[in-house]
Amino acid sequence: MPSREIELNGELWKVYPSGFRTSYSHDEFGLIFVRGKAGDREVRVTRYTSWTSRSRERSLRELSDADLRRLFQQSQASDTSPEAGYLS
Repeated sequence: MPSREIELNGELWKVYPSGFRTSYSHDEFGLIFVRGKAGDREVRVTRYTSWTSRSRERSLRELSDADLRRLFQQSQASDTSPEAGYLS
């Protein structure tokens, strides 16, 4: 799975397309931000609409660092997100 790395608030985060499908999967993509390892891991999740690509991987490549920073600010903790295993 392709990923990107970005430094946010002095910490290195890896960014992955989530692969999670919603009813809006034809135009909505999910991103998972991961910082740390094993027991010290923090995971955040967000969704966005790509205006240029219908491929999750290509869309991630096309996002600027500024776009990733904005999406990170909109992200939610993984324990509230189905992409990261939360089930209501």
